Parts: sequence; structure tokens; C-alpha cells
Amino acid sequence: MRFDVVTLFPEYFETWSRAGVCGRAVDREIISLRCWNPRDFTSDAHQTVDDRPYGGGPGMVMMAAPLAATVDAIVRDCLGAGQAVGPTVLMSPAGEPLTQSWVEQVRTELLDADYTPLQMTLICGRYEGIDQRFCDQYVDELVSVGDVVLSGGEIAAMAILDALTRRLPGVLGDEASSQEDSFMNGLLDHPHYTRPENFEGAEVPEVLLSGHHGNIAGWRREQSLLMTALHRPDLIEAAREKGLLSTKDESLLSDI
Repeated sequence: MRFDVVTLFPEYFETWSRAGVCGRAVDREIISLRCWNPRDFTSDAHQTVDDRPYGGGPGMVMMAAPLAATVDAIVRDCLGAGQAVGPTVLMSPAGEPLTQSWVEQVRTELLDADYTPLQMTLICGRYEGIDQRFCDQYVDELVSVGDVVLSGGEIAAMAILDALTRRLPGVLGDEASSQEDSFMNGLLDHPHYTRPENFEGAEVPEVLLSGHHGNIAGWRREQSLLMTALHRPDLIEAAREKGLLSTKDESLLSDI
């Protein structure tokens, strides 16, 4: 999978591409990451990428031309390398919420039947916003990480990169690990425990020490339902609408 990130701060992604799961994915060449700075595609001596907004108002707006030239360069680079060009995604509070469902849908779209990786371009905005003409002509999709204001789109882009990367074949040491993450079955994950069995008087639930896989699976499902009902009841309703809850699940929920 090839990721191209358009950002005024490429250094933000240096640590991301070297550390943890995503760093291993880069090392194994499961993904490639390249950052493109719009300042490199300007035509003036000052490498200007922003200007005052028409109509007045505070702050500055990212100009369409440098961003357009950057995306055009990405497309040329992809085609020159024989790489299929994927969607251009803009981090924006107006976008579709970043959810695991979105990640799974995009993962399916970006991997063909033979798991041949495609490409995605992520646009990281700055200042008050981006000239709408660039958005209208170059952006395929808007994605939001929540109802919160960030200084730029870099953190949001990293969230997308991380969420997609860990779902690619061969990235995780245990493929089953991602299948048991929160949201994969529409619910929050169950609680986790490790050594020691007693921590400051708090014991590991006995069922987890039993070695009985059926009982452990049942306990984890029950705890997942409990965690979701307490912390994200909206997910319970969504899972119910999608038919993801069994009769036994509904019985457990009725007792909460």
C-alpha cells in the first residue's frame, strides 16, 4: 500500500514511519509513505502557500495552486511507477467520521482480489482552511476524527494511516489480534489482564485462569456487551439494527 501525504510539516511523520507497528510495516515494505510539501511546488521566492481570505476575516487560507501542483506531481509519480492512483482524502471537520466501519470499507476498496495494494493521498490542511476550489476539483472524500479543532490535519492523517496500516495483511504478528479489537464486531473490546494474578489486592477474574475456552469466550462477550452498554450505548443500538446481537446477547443486556 502506498500512502502520499501532503503536509507543510513532513517531519511530523518521521517518527510515525519508524516506530511500532507502522514502522515495522514500512520496514517490511508492506506500506510506503512519502510526504510532499506544497512549498516545493510554489513559483515565488518566498514559497508562499497561503493568503488572506476574500471577504475579509481572521487568519489565512491555503492557496489552491500549490496544493493542486502537489497532487498533480503525486499522480505523475504514481503513473510513472506503474502505481494505480487511489482516492484523495482531505482531513476536515465537515467530513465523514473516522470509524472502524469506514476503515474496513476503505481497506476492501484499496485491496483487489489478489491483495494488490493501491494508493491513497491524504491532504493535511492548515490555517483557517483551504481554498474551496481545490477541494471541489481535487478531493474525493472528506474525513473527520471528531468534533474538535486541531492546528492541522497531520494528527488526523496519522490516525487514518495507523488504522488502515494495522488492517493490512502481514502487518500484525497475530492477525487475530486486529479481529478482536474494539468496533470490529460493532462493540467495545472486553477488559484485558496479564501477570501478576494479584495487583494491590485486585485479582484476575477466575474464569480467565480456568483454561476453559468456551467459558472464557462467553465471559469476554458478556464483558464486551457490558462495557459497550455502559460507555457507548449508541453502539448497542447500531449493532442491534445491523443484526449483530444474538438472543443471548439481548438477554444479557436486559439484565444490565
